[in-house]
Formats: sequence, C-alpha cells, structure tokens
Amino acid sequence: MRIIAGDYKGRKLITPNGRDIVRPTAEKVKGAIFSMLQDRIDGSVVCDLFAGTGSLGLEALSRGADFCWFGDHAQECVTMVRKNIEMCRAEEYAHVTHGSFLKTLQNIDGKVDIFLLDPPYKKGTLEEAMKAIAEMDLLAEDGVIVAEHGSDKDLPEELYGFHKVKEKRYGIVVISIYM
Repeated sequence: MRIIAGDYKGRKLITPNGRDIVRPTAEKVKGAIFSMLQDRIDGSVVCDLFAGTGSLGLEALSRGADFCWFGDHAQECVTMVRKNIEMCRAEEYAHVTHGSFLKTLQNIDGKVDIFLLDPPYKKGTLEEAMKAIAEMDLLAEDGVIVAEHGSDKDLPEELYGFHKVKEKRYGIVVISIYM
C-alpha cells in the first residue's frame, strides 16, 4: 500500500500481515474517493475514524489537508498509524487516539471538514459513528462524510440529519458521500 498523490506520493506504508486486523481500502477505491474530494481537501481538517494503517488520512494530508485526527481501537493499528505518520514526517499535522470511535470523536477539538469512515462492514458501526457525529455536532458547515461499506448494505438517503449526495459502487465496495 502506498500514497497515491501529493507531497508523500509513492511512500510505502507499513501494513499488517494478513487481513485479521484491517481491511485496507483498495488503491482504485482510494483514488476514486480522493478524485471525488479533490476540491475539498486543500486546507481541510480531516478525521480518519477507523484508521487501520492511516492510509486514507495520510492521503488527505499528502494532498493538502491541514490536519487529520486518526483513531482506531486496535493497538496494532495505532502503532502502524504512528509509524506511517512518522515515515511521512507528518507528526505536527496529526493526532492519534487509541480507543473506541467515540473516544476519538470526544478528543476532536473543533469542526471536521471531511470524515473518512471505513469501519468493519457488518457490525453496524457506520451508523453508530454517523449518529455520534450528528449528536456531537462535529461536521463543519459544508463538510462531508465519506462512508465506505459493503455492496450488500444499502444506506438510506437521509441518516441522522445527513443527506446522501453521491454513491459509487466498486465491485463489493460502495462509497456513499453524505453532507
């Protein structure tokens, strides 16, 4: 896995052996996400809520985001994220939280322009995270939530006050964008 574009382009990220801990976003899907977000990235505050390796958040920083909040519940993932941030020399632009997604959301200081949500597909965590984001009023005005989920799950047009503005399918993966 590598950074696709921007300041950190080509940097290879540390990834786990096997897929027991994380399910990394495929490069094709990551490229599509950032193609959709290209006009929103520069100067933005991002949150990679289910960070895994930190690939999505680091891609955002590489493309011009000002800051990224990273969070993951697995210590192995938090260790990988920190190492990947160091490798990109992005420490001053990142904050990493070890714990539940709620703990990460509670640590956020201010509003977030772009939430990148790629939780385990079949646990209902995506909806819980979106509900918490709405209840904590963390999404900036004109901000977006990028939700990656399996194609076997259809997300509603309206969810906790957010409305779906775009949806793209990539095989068994779907990207839904909410505002």
